Amino acid sequence: MVNKPLQATFLLLLASFIWGTTFVAQRISMGHIGPFMFTALRFALGGLLLMPVFLFLRARQPIASVVAIDKRMALLGGGCLGILLFSAATIQQVSLIYTAAGKAGFITGLYVILVPLLGLVWRQYPDLGTWVGSMLAVMGLYLLSVGTDFSLAYGDFLVLISTIFWALHVLAIAWFVQKVDALLLAITQFLVCALLSFLVAVVVETITLQSMMNAGIPILYGGLLSVGIAYTLQIIGQRHLHPTSAALIMSTETIFAALAGWLILGETFSERGIIGCILMLTGIILSQLQITYSRLQRCYGWLIAKV
Repeated sequence: MVNKPLQATFLLLLASFIWGTTFVAQRISMGHIGPFMFTALRFALGGLLLMPVFLFLRARQPIASVVAIDKRMALLGGGCLGILLFSAATIQQVSLIYTAAGKAGFITGLYVILVPLLGLVWRQYPDLGTWVGSMLAVMGLYLLSVGTDFSLAYGDFLVLISTIFWALHVLAIAWFVQKVDALLLAITQFLVCALLSFLVAVVVETITLQSMMNAGIPILYGGLLSVGIAYTLQIIGQRHLHPTSAALIMSTETIFAALAGWLILGETFSERGIIGCILMLTGIILSQLQITYSRLQRCYGWLIAKV
């Protein structure tokens, strides 16, 4: 029997790895192109990449098994997710002008806590293991990303605002992915995000062909892998996981970003950072063990009771 939650966990970890390594591409691109145009190009590229995949898979389905697509729900879901994605990605990108990357990484990681808190509004109640795991993950993010002089400056405030949008994005995916084809939902949200970013870029940034060519490799990496593949893995993976668990797993993006920085940019780990990584991994394992035990108890409760 296929363990769908385990597969979903692997898909989200893979997505987190791609997002973490994309931080390197984003840092390189900022020397050549503005944040809004970079966001527009990478999400447009990701959306266009998935369109032929969606059409191919749709065409291969037997006519009798093809399920009619609710176009209104697809537009509504993709539009809502695209607006949330645009808000989160662009505010976070702009905030890096005013704050350090370490602080931004920690504050963004707070969506691990915001997801269960906001989920209570929709009566989504996580278990105790997930709560404890979330707290350990936040502690780990703090040790990994934040120095001793932590303070909430203007840039930090912008990151905090973007974190709220990231949390809402996770929750919105959990709701819409049960009603709309995952690939169609991904394509629509990417194109909406790209359009909004492009409109802003035209107004506030200087756009040249040379600047886009200079940032070509980061754009390709950010578009094909980070957007086209990773965000789609997120949508598929969240079908079989609680939003809080999904957010906790995706918080490992910070660990992968630190590893990529060490391997590619020569950044080093401190003892504090290593402890942070251990706490984050412990939180993830604790959360998943609690969820696994709960499922086993429901399925084999009579056997556990006898033991």
